[in-house]
Amino acid sequence: MFEDYKVFKTELGGRPLVVETGKMAMLAAGSCLIRYGETEVLCTATISDQPREGVDFFPLSVDYEEKLYAVGKIPGSFQRREGKASEKAILASRVIDRPIRPLFPKDMRNDVSVVATVMSVDPDCSPEITAMIGVSIALSISPIPWDGPISGVSVGLVDGEFVINPTAEQKEKSEMAVTVASTDSLVAMIEAGGNEISDEDMFDGIMFGHKENQKIVEFIKGIQKEIGKEKIPFESNDPSPEMFEDVKATAEADVMKALDTDDKRVRDAALLPIYERVHAELDEKYPDETEKIDDCMYKLQKFIVRRWLTQEGKRVDGRKMDEIRPLDAEIDVLSRVHGSGMFTRGQTQVLTVATLGTARDAQLLDGLDDEDSKRYIHHYNMPSYSVGETKPSRGPGRREIGHGALAERALLPVIPSEEDFPYTIRLVSEVLTSNGSTSQASVCGSTLALMAAGVPIKAPVAGISCGLITMDDGSFKTMIDIQGLEDFFGDMDFKVAGTKKGITAIQMDLKIHGLTPEIIKEALEKTHKARNYIIDEVILKCIPEPRKELSKYAPKLLTTKIDVDKIGDVIGKQGKVIQKIQTECDVKIDIEEDGTVYITSQDIDNAKRALDIVETIAKDPEVGAIYKGVVTRLMPFGAFVEIAPGKEGMVHISQLDVNRVNKVEDVVAVGDEVLVKVLPKDDQGRLNFSRKEALIEVNGIKPDENNSGEGGSKRNSSRGHGNRNHGKKPE
Repeated sequence: MFEDYKVFKTELGGRPLVVETGKMAMLAAGSCLIRYGETEVLCTATISDQPREGVDFFPLSVDYEEKLYAVGKIPGSFQRREGKASEKAILASRVIDRPIRPLFPKDMRNDVSVVATVMSVDPDCSPEITAMIGVSIALSISPIPWDGPISGVSVGLVDGEFVINPTAEQKEKSEMAVTVASTDSLVAMIEAGGNEISDEDMFDGIMFGHKENQKIVEFIKGIQKEIGKEKIPFESNDPSPEMFEDVKATAEADVMKALDTDDKRVRDAALLPIYERVHAELDEKYPDETEKIDDCMYKLQKFIVRRWLTQEGKRVDGRKMDEIRPLDAEIDVLSRVHGSGMFTRGQTQVLTVATLGTARDAQLLDGLDDEDSKRYIHHYNMPSYSVGETKPSRGPGRREIGHGALAERALLPVIPSEEDFPYTIRLVSEVLTSNGSTSQASVCGSTLALMAAGVPIKAPVAGISCGLITMDDGSFKTMIDIQGLEDFFGDMDFKVAGTKKGITAIQMDLKIHGLTPEIIKEALEKTHKARNYIIDEVILKCIPEPRKELSKYAPKLLTTKIDVDKIGDVIGKQGKVIQKIQTECDVKIDIEEDGTVYITSQDIDNAKRALDIVETIAKDPEVGAIYKGVVTRLMPFGAFVEIAPGKEGMVHISQLDVNRVNKVEDVVAVGDEVLVKVLPKDDQGRLNFSRKEALIEVNGIKPDENNSGEGGSKRNSSRGHGNRNHGKKPE
């Protein structure tokens, strides 16, 4: 039945890689089922018959579809089916999109759709890497014009050794997670996270992955040679050379004047009348191609900017190639938030706000890996006003999600552990003005916000971007801190974030086929020097270290660990005990299955009081410790005092006061709060307390010192005396 069915086999990272074609999705232009270990992804590529009318860009869509049946899960939604793509799926789509997009003809206007459907997941074999290779195969064997193939691998650093496509166990120990995509000769994409990795180790890791990619590229070329279809011709949308020369002759001098400014608003305003004049002069000459005049104007601006950079070393704002725009940092911009920091670099400005929450505020995840929640969350918003536009806000798009994830990855290595700082942390970066590399400005603003909020980060993190201009002879020039025009008309946006010690995140966007090792090394060196400058001269001068105290508006959170067998005692029958503690102490209490207890309150004293009560319930009171308890019952021979729910003991009449007591009622009454000291248990294991010893130890009261006050025989002597000292022996 399947006459064209083919199977191709190789090995990647010590595991079998199997490609099946000619059996599934036969109406797609190109398709394959790729198996890596027991991970299986169906990859398809299709193209429209006709170019899309009225667009000035190449309409490519890349979708990475997570099917929860791939890991034996039923979706947690109300409808029990997959909904919109998760953030991880969107990030995977972007990682696949970035290396394949530059390899399509830039002037093609046919819609191209690439879909990778994850159908089975082996935790040791990355579905994202499998999908990237599968997409490359589907495009390579299809008739779609594409200058591939590419390959992608993940590189880890485990016990000092680089590892290709690390297993789930190796990922837990790895110091870096670097995704590298390559053509047959160049590095096409880098997406990296690292635990303060040195430039040298990062470069070596990238090259290690690049070398492995060459083997898979040759494998794909073999498949393409055997079953690949002939590439179809397409209608070019490029304006004619004659039109470009006409536009250049008409507007070059004016465009040069308009571009020669560091103010985006001034530049945009100066270009508008030039566009109008060019159309007025050339529309009649090209009546059927008037929209391509705008393309020529874009090409002219690109031509001018690149000529300035390559021939004169001139940047549109007059900076040197390694010069950063003016910088500014500010904290406490907002009054009642838990922490805020604003970072400005030229006309790029980002305000980041930090919010601290409890364990119950952690984000729940429903994806293909084992991660079911996370306590550190970073969101990024870029409203239309940041670029002077008027579009309504419709929620975050793929770009916003990607930039937020990049900043999150950059700061994750310095976020304190849950044991050291048991808060859920959410950062929101609001882009107020955008003119180049807002994602890296959000990294800097986030460092400021975290330190202002009192989060004890391990080190400040800064981010910066490096641009690139390549020449026909293979030479190149890099520039630090690119602004919008240099991003639009340049060849690269190489974003690197890290501490002074090392790299924590990289994201590389290219408009060319790839980078040489020399370009990568220079970009790493320049970004390292720049981020050190930002940390020393801007961030640390604004706030030298994280604040020692949290904002008064932040919740105060205390933790303890109790025996799992005692969880039921703390909760109580039908939750009565824990509800009582929460009500009386004005706190919230969360208890994990492992016995970790989180106590949250706006008042630290209330939290400490609740913590003492929980620990008293869960642990046997230590002999000699002093507690404040409540009198629950009176007997002729003494009084019963409850120091915590379920923790009641006897204060014998001889231990009620420092002086002789004739009647219990003379000293205490039901409901009185009293200090008691824990005595050894009796023969039946019951708690015994001494109010007498507590008064002597805490308040220094001696017999006959004050017969009518505390220590006397009057019942009111027990009231309002001494601070509570649950479970701790006073010094």
